Amino acid sequence: MNRDRMLRHLHADKEEWDFIVIGGGATGLGVVVDAASRGYRSLLLEQGDFAKGTSSRSTKLIHGGVRYLQQGNVSLVLEALHERGLLRQNAPHLVHDIPFVVPNYDWWEAPFYGIGLRLYDVLAGRHGFGASRHLSREETLAHLPTLETDGLRGGTLYYDGQFDDARLAISLAATAADLGATLVNYMAVRSLTKSDGMVRGVIAVDGESGEERELRGKVVINATGPWSDSVRSMDDPQASPMMRPSQGVHVVLERRFLPGDSAIMVPHTDDGRVLFAIPWHDRVIVGTTDTPIEEATLEPRPLPEEIDFLLTHAARYLDEDPVRADVLSAFAGIRPLVGDPDNQDSASISRDHTLQISSSCLVTIAGGKWTTYRKMAEDTVNQAAVLAQLPERSCVTGELNLHGYHRDAASFGDLAAYGADAVPLRDFLATQPSYGERLHPSLRPFVGEVVWAVREEMARNVEDFLARRTRSLLLDARSSIEAAPRVAELMAAELGRDASWRDEQVEQYRTLAAGYLAE
Repeated sequence: MNRDRMLRHLHADKEEWDFIVIGGGATGLGVVVDAASRGYRSLLLEQGDFAKGTSSRSTKLIHGGVRYLQQGNVSLVLEALHERGLLRQNAPHLVHDIPFVVPNYDWWEAPFYGIGLRLYDVLAGRHGFGASRHLSREETLAHLPTLETDGLRGGTLYYDGQFDDARLAISLAATAADLGATLVNYMAVRSLTKSDGMVRGVIAVDGESGEERELRGKVVINATGPWSDSVRSMDDPQASPMMRPSQGVHVVLERRFLPGDSAIMVPHTDDGRVLFAIPWHDRVIVGTTDTPIEEATLEPRPLPEEIDFLLTHAARYLDEDPVRADVLSAFAGIRPLVGDPDNQDSASISRDHTLQISSSCLVTIAGGKWTTYRKMAEDTVNQAAVLAQLPERSCVTGELNLHGYHRDAASFGDLAAYGADAVPLRDFLATQPSYGERLHPSLRPFVGEVVWAVREEMARNVEDFLARRTRSLLLDARSSIEAAPRVAELMAAELGRDASWRDEQVEQYRTLAAGYLAE
């Protein structure tokens, strides 16, 4: 998957596309995979990098949504649990089981949460990840040795799924490319084109060359998540807003705060959300908040009070109280919620997805979450294919192995996230002595991964590599800043950029990463 090759495909192909998908996050990538797997001629355009927005800033969970049971949304839980099982089946190199413990400090918590989680198991059925059960005080501490012991009675154990969101996005992009789709990042859609009042294409601008292109499609899919209303206004400037974005913040700590393989789930925080403390790579992620916002931005910033909220709640459950100096990175993501503008409680808004077709046949898919991306795509392609008068073809993504599929990716060690691609990557790292060196002593990536990301994964700048092709920015923002000059040097050589580009990249990345430091 190489951007120059994708551009050549785009320039050479003069025919009308069956599908033009706007947006390269979880939803858009799911749609283009589904469409391409059915044999439809599919194009995806992303204004920035794949998963640059909210799709790389999740809590890293593939889950049914325990708290949705409390809301009585059983249908959403059923759907999510089914999709959770399919994801583990189709992308085992990126999705795996993780045990969660709900600590019990009051007498009523064990029976209350025990009943709810047994229902969760029943709803999962054959797609279950493991049976929930009550834990004694001693068993709870065996799972969570750094848990606050004062008043601890025991715990409730259950299982859910964990993944690497940005790596799954790259896997989806590569899957679509394998299926014949064309995908171009840094290609912003500036306007929609119409024929006889119907949307029939887009005007897009290449963010690198500045070249403008008109691209025709039988149907255009708006899969831009929190930015859906912006595209809808291109179609109809009078369209009423449908998005109700909220911001979720996470802080990243060293593993000493939560050693072992089990996570903590706190069912109810002061703002009504579930709180998680989750082992991820060699760090711990604590999140998340829920703060309604007026407008979605590509680079949201954690608010000081949100960081304080997470640290305060974490301190209630960990025997060592984390403080700001312990935070390796703090990041924010925007939830693409669809809701009633009169309802100010964003935590209560359903995570169901919404499919809207405008009078001019622009298809908008919004809402949902990472876990249900595949079902969202299936519903979208089913409807859009009818609008485009395409031959009816059944969805096959329920049994489609994603790019990199490997049953034992953990055997590849630090290259596990690449799945089957770890084999050619390992061979590539051996082609030059420097490629096998660590990029930074506190970070996992090897030097050669930078070159690989440019050649095979469409990385175009330092942020692409440090934030998404690897997760260095989230895992240790300060160390990633120190690694930026080496990354810029390697990318400049590979992309044919000059010294001014290299220096500008380093400065831009330093400014970006500074926003992830909880200082």
